[in-house]
Amino acid sequence: MKRLGKIAGCAALALAAAAMMGCGGKKNEASNAAGGNDSTASDIIPKQTVTLQVYDQLANYSGEQVGWFGKIMLDKFNVKLNIIPESGNTYTTRMESGNLGDIVIWGNDSDDYLNAAEGGLLFDWEEEDLLTNYGPYIKDHMALALEKNRGISDTGKIYGFGHGVSTSSKDRQGFFYTWDLRYDLYEQLGKPAIKNYDDLHKVLKQMKEICPKDDNGQETYGVSLFPDWDGNMVMFVKSLATAYVGWDEFGFGLYNPVDGTYHSCLEENGPYLDALKFLNDLYQDGLLDPDSQTQTYDAMNENYVNGTAFWNIFNWMASGVYNTEAHNSAGKAMYSVRPEDASPICYGQSVFGGNRIWSIGSKTEYPELCMAIINWLCTPEGFMTSLYGPKGVTWDYDANGKTYFTELGKKCQSDSNTAMPAPYTGVYKDGTFQMNNITWANDATNPDSNGETYNKTSWASEATPAKFEIEQKWRDWAKASSVEEYLGNGKYVLAPSSTYSESAKTDELQATANQVATAIKTGSWKAMYAKNDAEFDKLVQAMISEAKSYGIDAVDAFYVQEAAKKKAAEDKAAGK
Repeated sequence: MKRLGKIAGCAALALAAAAMMGCGGKKNEASNAAGGNDSTASDIIPKQTVTLQVYDQLANYSGEQVGWFGKIMLDKFNVKLNIIPESGNTYTTRMESGNLGDIVIWGNDSDDYLNAAEGGLLFDWEEEDLLTNYGPYIKDHMALALEKNRGISDTGKIYGFGHGVSTSSKDRQGFFYTWDLRYDLYEQLGKPAIKNYDDLHKVLKQMKEICPKDDNGQETYGVSLFPDWDGNMVMFVKSLATAYVGWDEFGFGLYNPVDGTYHSCLEENGPYLDALKFLNDLYQDGLLDPDSQTQTYDAMNENYVNGTAFWNIFNWMASGVYNTEAHNSAGKAMYSVRPEDASPICYGQSVFGGNRIWSIGSKTEYPELCMAIINWLCTPEGFMTSLYGPKGVTWDYDANGKTYFTELGKKCQSDSNTAMPAPYTGVYKDGTFQMNNITWANDATNPDSNGETYNKTSWASEATPAKFEIEQKWRDWAKASSVEEYLGNGKYVLAPSSTYSESAKTDELQATANQVATAIKTGSWKAMYAKNDAEFDKLVQAMISEAKSYGIDAVDAFYVQEAAKKKAAEDKAAGK
């Protein structure tokens, strides 16, 4: 039987042992503590501060979680969280050591995760009643997501659950491919029609002509990118394709959720290469930030904070940081302007969760503590805290149970450099939740509220008259009071949810896939920086030839079969 975590203090150890063995009332007491209102599982809080290692394939951050969230973790669980992002050979090194870390967060639920699960490197959540005693909120509210996880590996065990769990399968999520554009500059240009990539290119070029410098006097661009999140393909290229045609990222290409077909990223005249050509066209016109291939996420983020770039497909990557009170008061803002031909994808709510898994390393000395932390992040207060900050400080519920931002919270939402009050230190962005994963879907119902979701855009308190003149101008143009309404009234593709998880590849196919991924990423960036169309075509052909020499046809054949499985799972979930 696996050992209990090292819990400081004999009394605490005795309590935890009693809970784990199911002796008397202590088990229920522990469960109540883990899943109740404060969800602190007080019997396993260490007397001496513990540093937990969080191996996180999704993180953009390395080091200790600091700021307000770090303070909350210290006060609530007496822990510090050391974030270890995926970089280079991190996964291979940690697998070879046999110790992935304490809390482990996966970028997907296929090869890496399966190797760890079937290799004994993940903690079985049902062993010694770990889930029952220290994850009761998860057990009671995420049963389908847990059962999906059980079915992913051949072990038949539960090692965690996937991100973005919903409370209902009937609703769609909110849009995050919002096509944000500098609307104040768009107005100055007379709001010309944007039908396709070509029209958007022309608008961005005209924007640079009337706004050649950013807030700091630096050169402006149409778009600014970064390479940190590149996987099998260049992240922004495949995401742009998804935002344009509504086909989802899938393996080494895109999956059409309407007919269940798989399309390789190297498909001639396909969405990936079309998006790549558009970005190259921007580069040729001086509209692509030349530092895009080498800069970090933080550097890219600063570009949008400062107005260095005019356009982005992701809302949180553009309008989310640009639309500060200072910019809005000055009549400047980024708002959604979707090209007429674009049909951005919108995901259906999934009670099964997604593919980014929360798990616990099998070698942790503190499985109960890890479970209690994940469990708290699944409670309404825990999830809301991870999204918006400390309850009662930046947000709260009114007398009618409706959610609202405090005055401080409003400032933090519009300016992440807002100072946090004691006992917290630093500014709001210092304490931003660095695990970069979610437990619930943002658009899931928050049971602690009066019929509202976790998504701030759905709160009655946020459905207010336009706060700034520029916002009202956009509303008048969009004929909508919100981005959700504007995009929901237009074309989009709904991607249904299901229990599908990607099958494991053979070692040989995985090795092939790794080589192909390197060829595609390297080749895509080279093509994006081509000086003219002839060079672009030459570089794309070289990328295709290299990928084929490594065996992309075999990889694509695998994903054609996977697409059929995915479609069958979607049809089953839909009752077809």
